Order: sequence, then structure tokens, then C-alpha cells
Amino acid sequence: MSGNVDLYDHAYANYQEDLYREIRVETYGFDLGQTSWVTTEESNQIPRLLNLGTDSHVLEIGFGSGRYALHIAKETGCRVMGVDINFHGVQSAVKLARQGNLQSRVEFTQHDASEPLPFDDGRFDAVFSNDALCHIKERASLLRDVHRVLRPGGRLLFSDALVIGGFITNEEIATRSSIGFYVFTAPGVNEELLANSGFRMIQAMDTTGNAAEIAKRWHDARESRSVELTAIEGALDYEGLQRFLSCAHKLTSERRLLRWVYVSVKS
Repeated sequence: MSGNVDLYDHAYANYQEDLYREIRVETYGFDLGQTSWVTTEESNQIPRLLNLGTDSHVLEIGFGSGRYALHIAKETGCRVMGVDINFHGVQSAVKLARQGNLQSRVEFTQHDASEPLPFDDGRFDAVFSNDALCHIKERASLLRDVHRVLRPGGRLLFSDALVIGGFITNEEIATRSSIGFYVFTAPGVNEELLANSGFRMIQAMDTTGNAAEIAKRWHDARESRSVELTAIEGALDYEGLQRFLSCAHKLTSERRLLRWVYVSVKS
């Protein structure tokens, strides 16, 4: 069985280190501060799928380093509010917003999304979350709350990289879950939860192949820098993260674990 290992604290506490930037560039082709399975092409599609413009006010749940929220604010002119539970991520994001002189359009706050969102009804034009809802135990409650904070006709986009597609052993589940709390999802559950929360589905996209490719690139980019990473992360975390990424690649490449992206609108 795999013990718990640290991905997010290392990634965000060391966000501005050249070593971690090089890994992101080698993994994704472009540095947006990613720690997810989102390809650069998919990242570029999100503003269009959410109909973002200069008048849009957007909520990102699980913003990570904050770099992507800042990117779409610059690209579209929209305003962004980000919530994330990780302290190091919040610190990094606030610093980046200050460096980019974007504090007036992008705000970041530490918040556990398993608790009610601290926002008024109908505040946002769009909400998105990249590979973060799998960490939330009560997904149905969160989706109802997202529905509450969206204006009528507002859009929601989220991805789920833990949709069961085949047989998975207990050891594989333990390794795939070694970096934190996870909820694995049966096929059709997300669609049902969205409908029950008052959303109408616009599009559902199977991005499993992209997730498999990202996992492999991420693993290999880290492996080529094993000495430097071990010095920073320690041998246990470095080796544990490599097992995690190898397992993620194996499960997605064999389609035993699927990643889907859902785009829906508030009815």
C-alpha cells in the first residue's frame, strides 16, 4: 500500500523556483502554474466555453497557484474571484496578482469548498474548477451552492479525472489517492448531480487520453531532475509522487480511470 505523499505544498511553496517552472513547461508546453490534467489547448478553450468577456465576473474553485486565473483575466478582461484551501497556493497567487498589477480584477481567498461558498446569490456569470471537485466529499451540496451563486443563465465548467471506467485494485486506488482525499465517481453520477442541482448540460467531453499524456510527461520531466527534486522534497515524497504519476498514467492509458469535462448552464 502507498503512504500519503505531498504534491501541492511542494508545488506551490516552490512555485517560482526555476526547477518547477521547467517541469511545468516540459509537461504542458506553456507555464500556467498547472498541477492538474488540463492541457494547454483545453485551458485555451475554457474562456470560450464559459462565454467570458470584459463584463464577466468569474469564480474559480481550486485555483492552485492562481496563474491561470490571472491569465484569463488578462486575456478576456474579466474579473476573477478564486478560492482554494491550500495556504501556500493562496500566498503564491496573491503575490502573482500584485506582481502583475491585477489586484483590482483578481482576488484570491483561502476557503474550504466543502463548506458553503461565502458569496451572495447570483454574484457570478460563470464558475469553473479544474480537477478540484474530486477532493470535495459533498459534491451535491457544492453544486447546489454553485447554482446559488450563479446568475440565471450562468455557466459552470468542471472536470472529474476519477470516473471509474474498469477494474481497479485496492493498491491502485491507494496509490492514486496518495496525495490527498479523493472521491471516485461512477459513470453517469456527475450528469445526475448536475441535473438535480438545477443545471442543464451543454457539453460533456472525454479527455482521458489527454490526462494520460500529461501524467506521462509530468512523470518523465520530474524523473530527469530526480537529484534536484529529491534534495527539495525528500526521497519519500519524490518516490511517492513518481509512483502516483505512473499509476495515473497507467489507469488512464488503459481507460480504467476516465477524465471528463462537463459544461452546463443554470436553468
